[in-house]
Amino acid sequence: QVQLVESGGGLVQAGGSLRLSCTASGRTYAMAWFRQAPGKEREFVASKSGGRTSYADSVKGRFTISREYAKNTVYLQMNSLKSEDTAAYYCAARSSADFDAPQAQQTYDYWGQGTQVTVSS
Repeated sequence: QVQLVESGGGLVQAGGSLRLSCTASGRTYAMAWFRQAPGKEREFVASKSGGRTSYADSVKGRFTISREYAKNTVYLQMNSLKSEDTAAYYCAARSSADFDAPQAQQTYDYWGQGTQVTVSS
């Protein structure tokens, strides 16, 4: 069982930046970020697995996902934040490489507890 611990959320003004971190207790192959705004379904934000990186259209050019494999950690650098980025952000991970859809929630076996990001306009 892999545990994921997120950090880095907070309150920021529109146009500002935040960096989220997520550290896994064990080795993982794929790691991703999802988010859920109040009253909305959880949605894909970004993923990184092997040499493959994916982003949701809504964050392309503003968010960057990166991994530090030696520390089993994934980061999400969020720039040019907008009020619509306000949500609880969840880290997700999968230990094996046998999957086709990095954007799908069901791809991931492990989930963090979430960290709140609030962007004020």
